[in-house]
Amino acid sequence: MRHAAAIAQWGRIAALLAAATIAGSCATMPGSRPLATEADAIAAHGRPVRYWQNEDGTRTLEYSNQPFGHVTLMVTVAASGAVLRQQNALAFENLTRVERGMTREQVSRLLGTHRSVEFFRLSGEEVWDWNIENDGPGIYTYFNVHFIDGRVVRTSRTYIFPHDGPEMGGRSGFPMFPSAPLHPLRPRHLTAAS
Repeated sequence: MRHAAAIAQWGRIAALLAAATIAGSCATMPGSRPLATEADAIAAHGRPVRYWQNEDGTRTLEYSNQPFGHVTLMVTVAASGAVLRQQNALAFENLTRVERGMTREQVSRLLGTHRSVEFFRLSGEEVWDWNIENDGPGIYTYFNVHFIDGRVVRTSRTYIFPHDGPEMGGRSGFPMFPSAPLHPLRPRHLTAAS
C-alpha cells in the first residue's frame, strides 16, 4: 500500500513538472502565462495595440512594448475566441522570416509595431527598426528592415553603445576605452620646444 502511494505521489510530481515545462515554453512576454481565450488575453495584457484580421477567419491581437521592450506578443484567436497560439514576434526565428520583396503591411503583420522610422535620401531607403533582445556587444540591439518603394530590400542589425565608453569596461568584459584628452592635441611642429 505504501509503495502504491509513493508511485502515485511521483506521478503527480511528474505531471506538475510537465505542466510547468509546457507553460514555461508558452510564456512569451515577461510575466506572461498561457492564455485560453481572447478575454484572458485582454484581462492579462489590456487592450491590444492592433487587431489583425487573418484570411482564415482568425484574428491576431498584437501586444507591442516598443520602443523600450524587446517583445511583441502576438495572440491568434479563433472566431469562437479560443486562443490558437501565442508567440513573441521578435524572436530570432521570426526575424529570419523577413524576406526581400515583402510589403510594409506584411512586415508589420509579422513583427508588429516598429520602434522608429528613418529616411535616407541618398539611398532612397526607408528603415524601420525594432528593439530586440540584445545579442551583441552593445547595450541595445535594433533589428532593421530596409524598404525601397515600399518593398523590403534587406535587413540589418544595429548595436547601441553607451555614450560614455568607460562604462563598458570591467563589468561587461569589454576593454576600457582611453579617455579623450581635456584639450585638443596639437601637431608636434606647432608645440613649443622646451
